[in-house]
Amino acid sequence: MRKFLVVLDDSRECLNAMRFAAMRASKTGGGVEVLSVIPPEDFNHWIGVGDIMREEARERIEVHFEVFAKWMRDRQGVDPELVIREGQPADEIIAQIQEDPDIGVLVLGAGTDKKGPGPLVTQLTRNAGTLSIPITIVPGDLSKERLEAIT
Repeated sequence: MRKFLVVLDDSRECLNAMRFAAMRASKTGGGVEVLSVIPPEDFNHWIGVGDIMREEARERIEVHFEVFAKWMRDRQGVDPELVIREGQPADEIIAQIQEDPDIGVLVLGAGTDKKGPGPLVTQLTRNAGTLSIPITIVPGDLSKERLEAIT
């Protein structure tokens, strides 16, 4: 089964990327894999403190994921899976794509501010020619109705 890989982070554009991935998966019989990356600089503390912070970060991610997962299951009939990795976000996304041959499309949300689409979109589009899958970039300000029409 082809899976749509979508990144879960604290950005506003993440919401539209999640919606797009779930809607496309629902309409094409695919799946959704949600990837959240914990940056290593979050844990440059004493070992014990770093371990506690890492566990708290994982718990926050799981709670955040469950909000999206419930919507995907209830509204789109898609049961997403969660993957949590630690490292630099762009590197971990590329590694996940290389390790999971079922991933068919990477879905990213683009920021809407004047600074550009966001660091992940910028970094990953530079590497787009070397990826084994296409990247779909979803504008962060699309309405739900427009997303439904597109998918």
